Amino acid sequence: MIRVLLVDDQALFRSGMRMLIDSQRDLEVVGEAGDGREAVREALRLQPDIVLMDVRMPVLDGIDATAGIVDAGGPSRVVVLTTFDLDEAVARALRAGASGFLLKDADPELVLATIRAVHGGGEVVAASATRALLARHAEEPAAPPASLATLTPREHEILLQVARGLSNAEIARSEFVSETTVKTHVSRMLQKLGLRDRVQAVVFAHAHRLV
Repeated sequence: MIRVLLVDDQALFRSGMRMLIDSQRDLEVVGEAGDGREAVREALRLQPDIVLMDVRMPVLDGIDATAGIVDAGGPSRVVVLTTFDLDEAVARALRAGASGFLLKDADPELVLATIRAVHGGGEVVAASATRALLARHAEEPAAPPASLATLTPREHEILLQVARGLSNAEIARSEFVSETTVKTHVSRMLQKLGLRDRVQAVVFAHAHRLV
């Protein structure tokens, strides 16, 4: 079972999302929170697989709550919920460690597919949307971390291709290697850079102006 924590200050929204998620055989809602501070507390207590996190909330917003959950180093992956597409707050949440974002009016099938994709460590948000979001709300580039120098030339190139939105299959064709080899390189690249998934790799590449 994929365990989900719902975080939103609107009880009606949480109720509808709970009904949707609990209708699935492989998903279950294990808890709810009405503000960011409660979200961090419940995430640490329940250790859910996925946290569906509203961005704008009282007490502590979804951005700081996301950072708190990610920095704690637990297993939970955060998907932020927003009313506005390509929102600055979402860009900040992705930089804080969120693994994807969803519009609140997304089709139920997309919500369920996103939960499963994030849990599986796959690509969550369309890379084109992530790149457009980060480009629109670009900040001053940070100094490249020392970990960047630990990448092999192949791993560095794969980082750039991930940041450009290429799938494993597309990278495999361009590099003339198997998809399994690409997956291995992606895994090693993420581990060396201290990143959790491909979305964070996209954020990392844009934050350091690599693409």
